[in-house]
Amino acid sequence: MSSLLNKTHDPKLVSWLDTANDGSSDFPIQNLPFAIFKRRDSAEGFRGGVAIGDQIVDLAALSKMHMFDGIVALALKLCCQPTLNEFMAQPAVTWSALRHALSQALAAGSTIESEVKACLIPIDDAEFDLPCRIGDYTDFYTSIHHASTVGALFRPDNPLLPNYKWVPIGYHGRSSSIAVSGQEFHRPKGQTKAPDADQPSVGPCKRLDYEMEVGIYIGGGNALGDSIALDDADQHIFGMCLFNDWSARDIQGWEYQPLGPFLAKNFASTVSPWVVTNEALAPFKTSWSREESDPQPLEYLASDNNCAQGAYDIALEVAIETPQMRAAGDRAHKLTTSSFKHSYWTTAQMIAHHTVNGCNLVAGDFIGSGTQSGPCSEEAGSLLELSNGGKQQVALGNGETRTFLEDGDAVVMSGFCDKEGATRIGFGQCYSLVLPAK
Repeated sequence: MSSLLNKTHDPKLVSWLDTANDGSSDFPIQNLPFAIFKRRDSAEGFRGGVAIGDQIVDLAALSKMHMFDGIVALALKLCCQPTLNEFMAQPAVTWSALRHALSQALAAGSTIESEVKACLIPIDDAEFDLPCRIGDYTDFYTSIHHASTVGALFRPDNPLLPNYKWVPIGYHGRSSSIAVSGQEFHRPKGQTKAPDADQPSVGPCKRLDYEMEVGIYIGGGNALGDSIALDDADQHIFGMCLFNDWSARDIQGWEYQPLGPFLAKNFASTVSPWVVTNEALAPFKTSWSREESDPQPLEYLASDNNCAQGAYDIALEVAIETPQMRAAGDRAHKLTTSSFKHSYWTTAQMIAHHTVNGCNLVAGDFIGSGTQSGPCSEEAGSLLELSNGGKQQVALGNGETRTFLEDGDAVVMSGFCDKEGATRIGFGQCYSLVLPAK
């Protein structure tokens, strides 16, 4: 079992806040994810908060009560800032100390229940910002099911390139266009070329798509020239979120060779507001393996620990909310359910490979997992796959269909972890809305 497991994961632990104990909340006391928030429509500054049930613990208010000392007091002070970067840059023992102190303070029988209760703000009354300043963003391509299907659409004669099974493939993305859940963006414009056209043209994207991904936030980084060993990755992973890496498939198809994604990917990306800590995810780490017929990872990407518990069993779901559904008051239609456990490369392998050449990661750096498609067709993590490259209509249950996204469509992503012997924890939602092209 993971060394990250401790008393905060005890499934018998309950909170004095009833909404954290109902079994349906994403935020029981075993979770305690972090976010940057303020009261909606207020002049308050953004600051750190932790979710519990339907409430947020205002960490700035808690810090002002001076009930803690040592590294917990330091951690709370750092969480008063409008980004979590300085807190994330602290050693993993500091993250764990604050989490442990909050768990005790929120547990039934806490001696400081009344003081902490005074620091609660309803989640429904809050607005959120990015949890940290994202300096750099790297997007990986870790689902072999996605890579094989998309490869067959773009390169029918050579769908999976020979380096895929040896190298965790990634590219450096655009961090400035990453925004928090609730993001609204205009349909991108760019250069495309129809197969029968003599030359390309410029106009609005016609094949707009989502990508269902997991986002990984780096905490403490590494010095330039050093690398992060595979089995040390847990000390550098602050936490994870849901991530929608929007894609303009028609722009992508024309521009991606020879250097990969550019305008097809840099116009918008959306993250869920809550960062579920790596420690909170410890009970849901699971074994990882390769098919014996596949190449086995090189030495720097292989360890017994990575095989024993390198994967994360995070259930991922995507739903679409069309303007017609919104007007009728209908629920969003579920498109996909899959799991991060299907990833061909583990999070630790991504980090080990990213730094093997001495690349320095810093607190707040962001890693996208790549589209997380499962082995079954209904587990596809994008409309590109679900619609077979736009050749098949995807039925939405209310008579509507889609091949790609239309103006006014919203994509809603959710995720959770649940297994016998552990308390279910969730990620909240990642919501974003497509506006017409400017």
